[in-house]
Amino acid sequence: MAQYLEIHPQNPEPRLIKQAVKVLLAGGVIVYPTDSTYALGCHIGDKDAIERVRRIRQLDDKHNLTLVCPDLSSIATYAKVPNSAYRLLKAYTPGAYTFILTATAEVPRRLMHPRRKTIGLRVPNHTVAQALLAELGEPIMSTSLILPGEAEPLIDIHEIRERLEHSVDLIIDSGSCGLEATTVIDLVDGTVEVVRVGKGDPTPFR
Repeated sequence: MAQYLEIHPQNPEPRLIKQAVKVLLAGGVIVYPTDSTYALGCHIGDKDAIERVRRIRQLDDKHNLTLVCPDLSSIATYAKVPNSAYRLLKAYTPGAYTFILTATAEVPRRLMHPRRKTIGLRVPNHTVAQALLAELGEPIMSTSLILPGEAEPLIDIHEIRERLEHSVDLIIDSGSCGLEATTVIDLVDGTVEVVRVGKGDPTPFR
């Protein structure tokens, strides 16, 4: 049975943030809020937790997982960011975008796309997500909370609890945080391709 924490969306309680991060560090899988929608998250170095996330979502190894980062400078630690991509990242982070970039050696190989060696990266504009990242001190491995066979993410916290309380270790309730997954932009090799249209306006990338 998953733990359940109500964390204030604008003024997250430090005690509760610390409690949530302890779950991540212990190898737990969490549901947490972002500026697009709720997401599944775990520690980037925990192989078992990553595999649990893949099983919940029924993702194969060709699905680009995402590292949720606190800021633009941390993105540069985990991805190769050419000048053209940097300008776009600077203009559109934080925000409801996930950017696909070539991973650096700092990214565990199990997180990369096996052929392209890419990784998704994003900087959320959500106070609770940023508080978790600040306490953790590193990115959260993350993926949108879209369950197998469904096109849209789960957005109702009561439904999330009902469907996932036996699959995850912690559910964070911060109220409504969005209805759509991120817009996904592929910036590999200097190209700009809109892979998925979501909450972020795709117009500047077309």
